[in-house]
Amino acid sequence: MDYRNKLVLAPMVRVGTLSFRMLAAEYGADITYGEEIIDHRLVKCQRRINVASGTTEFVEKGTENVVFSTCDEERERVVFQMGTSDAVRALKAAEIVCNDVAAVDINMGCPKAFSIQGGMGAALLSKPELIHDILATLKRNLDVPVTCKIRLLKSPADTVELARRIEKLGVPALAVHGRKVADRPRDPAKWDEIADVVAALSIPVIANGDVLEYDDFSRIKTATGAASVMVARGAMWNASIFSPKGKSHWEDVKNKYIRKSILWNNDVKSTKYTIKEMIAHHSCLELAEGKSLNKADTLADIAKLYELEDYYWTVKNIRPLTHDLDYVL
Repeated sequence: MDYRNKLVLAPMVRVGTLSFRMLAAEYGADITYGEEIIDHRLVKCQRRINVASGTTEFVEKGTENVVFSTCDEERERVVFQMGTSDAVRALKAAEIVCNDVAAVDINMGCPKAFSIQGGMGAALLSKPELIHDILATLKRNLDVPVTCKIRLLKSPADTVELARRIEKLGVPALAVHGRKVADRPRDPAKWDEIADVVAALSIPVIANGDVLEYDDFSRIKTATGAASVMVARGAMWNASIFSPKGKSHWEDVKNKYIRKSILWNNDVKSTKYTIKEMIAHHSCLELAEGKSLNKADTLADIAKLYELEDYYWTVKNIRPLTHDLDYVL
């Protein structure tokens, strides 16, 4: 995995599933992070090949609940991001998925209460010994690159100190979100503090924060000196942000996302969530489209709403029933 001069899709819960990662890659994303998966969930999974859909799935044992799905086409660019607070459990989880992804990343920046209360995400920022334990354990036992994504600490000096400690563990890259734990998305990202980290490290730094247009990729690289750039909301609202040709209309991107969700049999809740985020940003969920989307219970319902029934049934008819062809490895 080369972490220099890359356009990177950020990990986004409920958004960064296979269908959206494939969409981002089609528009030009070089590296695509999956949504954060908690180690507790993954250790309960078994790996299976879904021949019908051409995917590798990690399914909760005894259920049909797919926790993570990937495919051969994204093998060299997909990063599995994990939420964890325990080195042994993190390793157990990573060993289940590591042969099917390009890299494993530890979430050290999520400010959500669920993560913090579980000792995960941004809670790790104040626990450098635990960070050392988790990263060292994974690096010692895995053959794939191991990285992490952090947020800014209370002071630039604190952030630099932590970044240096992480670099000494031998990680090949570090992603830095230019906001502190207490900051909200509306608060401007502090590109100058990302620049402090870049100046202090020799490994590639992936800059993240307030990348909303294609031109922002070069702007943040110039401002911070970062090796690569990661985008979250800008991609969620319009995945064509990765295209040097310029953005496509969001309605066209939305329809392409729906087709990929049908093709890759995406979870309907994740599909609805992502479409709603697009609509809320560009239009209004209180209009007829949003209200109709709320009533959709299946991918078939969504296909009907967006006049993609022919495509939906074409995909269904050329693909045998999943449960007849999957097998466990």
